[in-house]
Amino acid sequence: MSRFAEVIVLARNAEEVMEPLTRPDENREWHQCFTRVDDGVFGGEGVPSDECYAWVVQFIRRNWHGLLAHLESLPWPNPHSVQVLVRDEDDDCFGLWMIYDGRLTEVPLPRTRREPFSDTITGVLSRTDRPDR
Repeated sequence: MSRFAEVIVLARNAEEVMEPLTRPDENREWHQCFTRVDDGVFGGEGVPSDECYAWVVQFIRRNWHGLLAHLESLPWPNPHSVQVLVRDEDDDCFGLWMIYDGRLTEVPLPRTRREPFSDTITGVLSRTDRPDR
């Protein structure tokens, strides 16, 4: 079943922690690989940089079970800087997860509501201030 979801991970000094997630690993519960978005992209010259604090991945099926738990378990050098943005195809906007007390926890966003939906992993995040709601 095709179902799209995008995940963005932002974290400082996490190049070493995230590097294994940029390569295939059949032992992971999920199989897509993250792509680095390093400082060279932001500079406009397209020259790769050693410093990276953003990684992106798009899942084309509902096959990313275990991803949030896996990210939560990593030995982040600066856990207070970790932000995980998730947008399922039915979401109005990205949801935000951050590490609090060692747990990856969704941060409530103003004017949004998350509702359970059996076809998704996280449910559906809706804007409550949309004119058509």
